[in-house]
Amino acid sequence: MSASENGLVVVAKIHTEFTDKFGIPRQSGLVSSLRGEIVFEPEFRSMDAVRGLEEFSHIWLLWEFSKAKREGYALTVAPPRLGGKERKGVFATRAPFRPNSIGLSSVKLEKVYFDEARGPVLVVSGADLLDGTPIYDIKPYLPYTDAHPEATGSFGEAHKEDSIEVVFPQELQKKLPEEFRERVLAVLQQDPRAAYNKKPDYVYGMSFAGYDIRFTVENQVLIVKDVVAMRDKNYTKIK
Repeated sequence: MSASENGLVVVAKIHTEFTDKFGIPRQSGLVSSLRGEIVFEPEFRSMDAVRGLEEFSHIWLLWEFSKAKREGYALTVAPPRLGGKERKGVFATRAPFRPNSIGLSSVKLEKVYFDEARGPVLVVSGADLLDGTPIYDIKPYLPYTDAHPEATGSFGEAHKEDSIEVVFPQELQKKLPEEFRERVLAVLQQDPRAAYNKKPDYVYGMSFAGYDIRFTVENQVLIVKDVVAMRDKNYTKIK
């Protein structure tokens, strides 16, 4: 049984359409059309391990910020949604740089199927994870105890409706497979740029499913300028 550097056992890895951190939605569920496949590590590739999971509509993922490594941590961080200037306590945020680099996401479980080579595979939607992210644990979401409609969300609540107008010319959309077009548009509408890194006349590039989506932002309108196939060898196509 393999263990990560911090001693936790990696039970699975997720394959998503993001091969780079830039562009990943800031929270799970913001872009419900995004798809992901969770593939278990060899020692957990038995249908016994997921027996009954298909009876739940949503699941919790406990995972590692594997691409957000740094030496040490700070007790305060500057959340991007606050412009990167106002500091909050690390435990009052979901910042990736933490004493333990652990993330938590709630995703919709679309289906469970068995693959001869990979064992049980979980197909999920709404994930906010990088392709290849190690997963430490999977738990069923229980609406009677996990949902709190009366909860307050502090500064995060103030930005839940944040979005940007997107101009995505039809001739550029056609460079993408039809199955990706709606998803890319929804991700761009979230405005992938950090609040403190909004440069005028700058061409941004967002990696998505083996394509580079290049765009600029003019007068608070995001304009897609080009779509380039990257043929990324690290990207695993999601069924």
